[in-house]
Amino acid sequence: MTDTASAAPHLSLAPPLRADAPWLAPLAGYSDLPFRLLCREHGAAACCTEMVSAKGLLYHSPGTRDLLASTPEDAPLVLQLFGADADIMRTVMPGLLEQGFCWFDLNMGCSVPKVVKTGCGSAMSRNMDNALSVARAMVEVAGEGRVGFKMRLGWQAGEETWREMALRLQDAGAGWITLHPRFARQGFGGEARWNALRELVAALSIPVIASGDLFTAADAVRCVRETGVATVMFARGAMNNPAVFDEYRALLAGGQPPPPDADRLKALIRRHLELALAHSGERTALLKMRTFVPRYVRHIPGVRALRNRLASCLDRDLLEELLETHLTAQAFAEDGGVDQTTTNPDGEARP
Repeated sequence: MTDTASAAPHLSLAPPLRADAPWLAPLAGYSDLPFRLLCREHGAAACCTEMVSAKGLLYHSPGTRDLLASTPEDAPLVLQLFGADADIMRTVMPGLLEQGFCWFDLNMGCSVPKVVKTGCGSAMSRNMDNALSVARAMVEVAGEGRVGFKMRLGWQAGEETWREMALRLQDAGAGWITLHPRFARQGFGGEARWNALRELVAALSIPVIASGDLFTAADAVRCVRETGVATVMFARGAMNNPAVFDEYRALLAGGQPPPPDADRLKALIRRHLELALAHSGERTALLKMRTFVPRYVRHIPGVRALRNRLASCLDRDLLEELLETHLTAQAFAEDGGVDQTTTNPDGEARP
């Protein structure tokens, strides 16, 4: 495994905040080091870590520090923390700075029950004074402009806190605000309210990053043009298609991304496996591929049979056999070139 401290110099590189520099969102269980490297190879200009528990860092919880693994190629990198205790943040952040981390994000948007029941994630919208206390603690240690905040519209309809929260975070020294324009109680239901992004851009002097319903490159280009956000943060779109970053950049520049192709998808999966093997044991790498590959191939006819075989795949040769059997030019022709990111995935990632 990679020692973060030994790779520290790259962590100072500032994340770009411009339209042609798309970000990978913090995704619990997904945005690990191999996946971040894969997304970078396909155009991600900045990546966020999986969300890291501040309390877990304080009490040395098993696995928490593994989430900090990085390499020199893994830059620019934003470390996302979650926690609702300002004193704990103030205690753990100096150690992260010593390891080289310079850019941070506070998760104020996760709506998963086990997170919100501790007062973290989107539950922070229900106690704005405490949320601001945590934010100030982070900025106090990291420095003004080096901490971003990922948030939702509020807890539920009728409890909109996003505008006031964002303005107060800006006053506290935030470097940027990422808005997923849904309420916490919505989870991923309904549609993201992009007009709130446009209103927030007009209200703030710091950059706003868009999150929510960015399933395809075309979605993201439309969002940038309709709202004026600084850039976009792909979550579920990237989980289904890591090449979405390159596709977005091509569309934004007036070009056209290449159509879906069997050989290109197989190459992407093989590269993901190669990266996973480089940073973990074979069993762990193959278990990870059993999570990712079904998303990558979900638009291919006969995918159920492939998923069933993948469920017990712990052999590299078997994975290769499955790719050759199921990912064929004929399958893509039958698919008709449908973009794999046009619909919601079967499972949801934490925001």
